Amino acid sequence: MIQLDTSWLQHVQKPARYTGGEYNSIVKDHSTVDVTMALAFPDVYEVAMSHLGIKILYGLVNRRDDAAAERVFAPWHDMEEEMRKRNIPLFSLETRTPIKDFDVLAFTLQYEMSFTNILNMLDLAGIPMYAKDRDMDFPLLVCGGPCAFNVEPIADFFDIVSLGESEEWGDEFIDLYKAEKAKGFPGGKEAFLRKVAQIPGTYCPALYDVEYTEQGDFKSITPRFEEVPVAVEKRIVEDVENVFYPTKPVVPFLDIVHDRAVLELFRGCTRGCRFCQAGMLYRPVREKTPERLLRIAKDTIANTGYNEISLMSLSSADYSKLPELVDMLMEEFKDKQVSVSLPSLRIDSFSIDIAKKVQQVRKSGLTFAPEAGTQRMRDVINKGVSEEDLLAACTNAFKSGWNTVKLYFMMGLPTETDEDLAGIANLAYKVLDLHRDITGKRNGSVTVSVSFFVPKTHSPYQWYGQQDVEEIHRKQRYLKSLINNRNISYHYHDGYTGYMEAAFARGDRRLSKVLVKAWEAGCKFDGWTEYFNYETWLKAFADCGLDPAYFARRTRDFDEPLPWDHLDCTVSKAFLKREWEQAVEANLTSDCRRGPCKGCNVCPELNTAIIDYKEGGRVEKVTFGLK
Repeated sequence: MIQLDTSWLQHVQKPARYTGGEYNSIVKDHSTVDVTMALAFPDVYEVAMSHLGIKILYGLVNRRDDAAAERVFAPWHDMEEEMRKRNIPLFSLETRTPIKDFDVLAFTLQYEMSFTNILNMLDLAGIPMYAKDRDMDFPLLVCGGPCAFNVEPIADFFDIVSLGESEEWGDEFIDLYKAEKAKGFPGGKEAFLRKVAQIPGTYCPALYDVEYTEQGDFKSITPRFEEVPVAVEKRIVEDVENVFYPTKPVVPFLDIVHDRAVLELFRGCTRGCRFCQAGMLYRPVREKTPERLLRIAKDTIANTGYNEISLMSLSSADYSKLPELVDMLMEEFKDKQVSVSLPSLRIDSFSIDIAKKVQQVRKSGLTFAPEAGTQRMRDVINKGVSEEDLLAACTNAFKSGWNTVKLYFMMGLPTETDEDLAGIANLAYKVLDLHRDITGKRNGSVTVSVSFFVPKTHSPYQWYGQQDVEEIHRKQRYLKSLINNRNISYHYHDGYTGYMEAAFARGDRRLSKVLVKAWEAGCKFDGWTEYFNYETWLKAFADCGLDPAYFARRTRDFDEPLPWDHLDCTVSKAFLKREWEQAVEANLTSDCRRGPCKGCNVCPELNTAIIDYKEGGRVEKVTFGLK
């Protein structure tokens, strides 16, 4: 443990980010456990503490008597300055133990533009960045999360990658680490990694060779040992009803981004939006029962004192028992001033009755995600909703007393035209006019938020070359010129950041040296617009003889080997290709939960679902069972 004279924290903007000691935090004596793990999130405390995955892992590891998990997040600039000035190494929140002294350092990879923060945290901890430079005297670097499905740009830094859901994998890994540690890790690090690689869902980058063509294109990734899998298939938890879920999360001392109790209704989504990586990565859909969710909610509120419960999943309004669950929650907490909130709602799933119920305690604006401004464009991306759906939802909302609506869109989608962009402005005006027509007032408010589309791996758009930044900026200016009403707010994302995000989202191992160059030049907190330096990033690429456009803007052939092909989310490439072809024709693909199988390959590959349909398409039976 580091003995800190905390008087210097007066020079830091938010000392509570670094002091630990929050309610429900768990402190263990490291001498009494066999495995110590630092759970790292490469962003500031307020962002990290809002992430459900960290909460799950923290409780999961600490429920074991033989293991201890502590938290470490990226220090803000003022804290880093003090740490470097005073030679204070990066330390954990719970016991202020130097991160270098843990057995395992496990990073959650949520966003490509946080990668430089990983390098900065390793440097602050005194841990060599490259895996090849670390033996078993250093912590093993483990990672998981959505970016793990193309970990190649940072594969040189990590020893172990957990692909998919980590609850069961985590216990298996800790059991193996504990057993091998007791033996003194015979054969050293490589021997241990060869054993870890045999745990399903595990990728150990050092155990694979990477080849490129003479022209400089990616060619292949192949295992160096017989027992190492050629392709790594993601892990899923079959029984989400009974899987561990944290009901005593750490309660922060300061406001965080999402400071509320969280209920995970289900995992997976089969809506099939073609831009959505998560909808492909997390299949199949597995729901918790309302009864289980109510127990979790009661325990969490009792253990934290929160006054808000957020119903969270990829598409929360698709939860099959949502009306029943909302009724149960409202009845349970009706006299306790605990509110229930839903995130962004699918327009076609919107129920004003549910919205009115969940906002009885405190009322807020409504958020919808049409994603595109015209029906053609919504069909291209398989959104499956219409303008009529949106206006019907807003009509019900305005009649029930709402005055504020937020609309989310994307820009830079495949086949997009200026007419599609104009459709965004037209929709905003129609919603605003609708409010005036219904209420007779001019106090309606519409917020239009438009993000820059980034093609992601394991989605139908993984082959699509991202649009040029200058073209995106032109489109942003064009849309802005169409919105001239003070009651419509228009927000858009920085195009340069999205360009770099796309390069790393579809990159290969050659990008590790670009990351190091960029970090050495001062890049960190790149997801924060005020700290992102586009010119520094361009120079880092140039210094390494690489072009970001090669990774971000190049449309790839269907038959071209992809750097992430060996990281298998179980959705087949054949299905993704068919979806690309459907997108070009603006054809819809229906949700397999509401109709016949669409052949994505997840269910037969994982043996996770058998769905029987009665006449007319109504689901009669759904059963789950892993191999």
